[in-house]
Amino acid sequence: MTALDRQGAVPVSAERLPALRRRISAVLITTQILGGLGVATGIALASVLAKDVSGTESLSGLAPTATVAGTAVLSMPLAALMTARGRRPGLVLAYIIGAVGAAVTVVAAHLGSFPLLLAGMAAFGAASSANLQARFAAADLAEPERRAQAISLVVWATTIGAVLGPNIAAPAGRSVTGLGIPATAGPFLWAAGIFLISAVVVAVLLRPDPLLTARALAPAEEQSPAARSLRAGMTAVAASPRARLAVVTVAVAHTAMVSVMSMTPVDLAHHGAGIDLIGLVISVHIAGMYAFAPLMGRLTDRLGRLSGIGLAVGLLACAVFLAGTAGGSHGQTAGGLFVLGLGWSAALVSGSALLTDSVPQPARAAAQGLSDLVMNASAGIGGAAAGLVVARASYGWLNLAAACLLLPLAALALLTRRGRAQGVPVGD
Repeated sequence: MTALDRQGAVPVSAERLPALRRRISAVLITTQILGGLGVATGIALASVLAKDVSGTESLSGLAPTATVAGTAVLSMPLAALMTARGRRPGLVLAYIIGAVGAAVTVVAAHLGSFPLLLAGMAAFGAASSANLQARFAAADLAEPERRAQAISLVVWATTIGAVLGPNIAAPAGRSVTGLGIPATAGPFLWAAGIFLISAVVVAVLLRPDPLLTARALAPAEEQSPAARSLRAGMTAVAASPRARLAVVTVAVAHTAMVSVMSMTPVDLAHHGAGIDLIGLVISVHIAGMYAFAPLMGRLTDRLGRLSGIGLAVGLLACAVFLAGTAGGSHGQTAGGLFVLGLGWSAALVSGSALLTDSVPQPARAAAQGLSDLVMNASAGIGGAAAGLVVARASYGWLNLAAACLLLPLAALALLTRRGRAQGVPVGD
């Protein structure tokens, strides 16, 4: 009996595989639209909400940081669940936790409790973890030569919800003022309902499970449970220079993006921007993150993973220069945030594809969970420091610090490329 037989599903033949890929992709696209809408609606005003509840700007960066930290902390438990049971149970649980976190955030805002707000934001981060893990679900059954494009299509799908989310933050806030809830907490109430819908879509439609299907199609020698453990995933990453580069790539890019993006609303508010303009700038940023992902996927598949990483470093460097020197120019800030999103997109697609390429199939779910853990833990630290840097120095200094993070990544990418060119084993 195959792994799918034991899960009560019908084994997939080679003839049915292309249709299954399209069906799974359609389901993941749907959930990414919903999940992106929920996350972006809430996170757009997270730093402003934290400032209102805490009463101090220096703590405003802790709200998005708590979300990133929650995403990081939950990455490995969710990876363990997916490793044992498949993608579907992990994604459903993540969306449910995210919905609970959004509801707790609303209660915290109503009570004026900053510690409870941080707890709610941490649980809210589970929905971000679901959105991130969905890109790997798309890669489970993709052909190796089209893996980056498969990942990028799911990343792109987030565009619709993610761009719309910040723009409905204002009406979402107005919808709850009659209930005695602060307007900045309204988006989280909407997000809770959206996450519950996402959980239902995954539970009902993501069948058969893409990860279990991929395992059933793998060679017999890769069916060992020991090869699918969390330890096996960590060992696979440690043994491969290319896998290590992939983990560093997404970690650095995400840290730079979260640090700058989370404090941009505060900087814009300093220069006279209102909620609607802040929402528009964040929407432009999110469009850069997701709308051009298919282009990044095509370039990564055609030019190679390392070229995609090089492109990401260049875009991120340009972004922090534009944002850091913008001052009161809202247009330049928006341009910098757009390029920041493009750089993040290139890094996420190329790094995710490189990681999936560089570890054996049984260990991929665990390695991918490890990558998301490192990525979000690093970004959590960066986000926490961002508020302090802006409060004690300036938004420009924050962008300079983000630029400094790119230097070791660029050096590591060059060393990895040189090692491959010289025929040094790189863990492919």
